[in-house]
Amino acid sequence: RLGRLHTVRAVTSDPAPPPAAYLPLSGGLYRDCLVHDFDILRWVTGREVTEVYATGSDLGPVMFREAGDVDTAAAVLTLDDGTLATATATRCNGAGYDVRMELAGELDQLGVGTDERTPLTSAEPTGPAAPVKPWPGFLERFAPAYEAELAAFVDVVRGERINPCDGREALHALRIAEACELSRRERRLVHMAEIPESPQEE
Repeated sequence: RLGRLHTVRAVTSDPAPPPAAYLPLSGGLYRDCLVHDFDILRWVTGREVTEVYATGSDLGPVMFREAGDVDTAAAVLTLDDGTLATATATRCNGAGYDVRMELAGELDQLGVGTDERTPLTSAEPTGPAAPVKPWPGFLERFAPAYEAELAAFVDVVRGERINPCDGREALHALRIAEACELSRRERRLVHMAEIPESPQEE
């Protein structure tokens, strides 16, 4: 339907920062928050990330600077077929909890995660107004997904099905997050080949 996919845009915005004590333990915005976008990017496209360039801003609450973290981040990711993806995140989106993705191809464009509760207001006179009840957080937004995950986990423990998502998938997403953190810290393009796939490679 989309034809050749050329652009993917992922957005994750928390409505308010977490407690200050959580930040030093969180792993940072790329590992704690955007790692989910990296995971879904691989799943949706069926492609691997080959290189990343990431940056971040810590101009929000001082606790982010104190923790060596950022409150807002952006990454440009190149996939192995040349598709470009952007992933942005912030801890300071007062409008509400916003998680969505756009996929653009040569023939069509598709949006995922947009509904009547998406905390986005159009500036156009005829566009959508602010939602009456925007999503307040991830627990409410993704409750059905968490229930499905728990049901799948129980089935796996009972031996009734094979694990549909083992630790290798999480490792791939984490490696992308690690590459983004390295890119932000060193202000440079990072190739995924620089990030070890196992401790033995270090």
